[in-house]
Amino acid sequence: MNIDSGTVLRLTSFDLCLASSLMLVLAILSLVLQLGLEKKILIYSIRMTAQLLFIGVILRYLFASSSFILVFLLSMVMLSAAGREAWVRQKRKIKGFTGYLISTGSMFVSSFSIALIALSVIIDVKPWYTPQYAIPLLGMLLGNTMTGVALAVDQLTEQLYRRRSEVEQRLLLGQDWKEASLDIRRDCIRTGMTPIINSMAAAGLVSLPGMMTGQILGGTPPVEAVKYQILIMFLIAGGTGFGVISAIWASSRVLFDHRERLRLDNLQSER
Repeated sequence: MNIDSGTVLRLTSFDLCLASSLMLVLAILSLVLQLGLEKKILIYSIRMTAQLLFIGVILRYLFASSSFILVFLLSMVMLSAAGREAWVRQKRKIKGFTGYLISTGSMFVSSFSIALIALSVIIDVKPWYTPQYAIPLLGMLLGNTMTGVALAVDQLTEQLYRRRSEVEQRLLLGQDWKEASLDIRRDCIRTGMTPIINSMAAAGLVSLPGMMTGQILGGTPPVEAVKYQILIMFLIAGGTGFGVISAIWASSRVLFDHRERLRLDNLQSER
């Protein structure tokens, strides 16, 4: 079948069912190999499908209306969901609403500010909240920042728990909380930023990133798709870095009190 440039092949429900059969095979293999992942594979596959179908309907209506209020409300829903996911992925979570607030707040400060700069200054779309630009861009920023924040804070709480005696000895010797936890916080920031740095290193040579692939499949000229992908990678890296640094700093302030004491009682027990 000859495909004209700019033509998008439509997928049918049968096509999606064929693709979903891969998850069924993977679940069976997990059961045979006793990996214990079959339930998560099936449940999360169904959940992902339902979420994407739902957001597809919402975005179709949103793109038609271009309402700032609707864009803002959807952005808040996305932020809240990303904050919760980043928080629940941690083994030793900071207790109460504080842990959720740290994850959500760090992503708000980083992802929303980066998205606003990109939309109003770099891309210069009019109006800046145009949903077909704002929502996909914010989604990519939140998704990657969420992963970085979850990895970094999880590493921080785990390292402080395991190296408690070492940190407390440094505090007893007169170091403040910043000095006593400096090497741990540095390692945690590196951990949170490693996935996006690896993605940047492999982009184009090993893998074609999702946004670029989608644009090419949609008929966008390859060079133009590459330009957008370079922009997105820079934005994601910046957002992830700022988010991880903010989350580590805020988490450290919760885990050390004003008397320079390590307060691991602020952590929930390991799941």
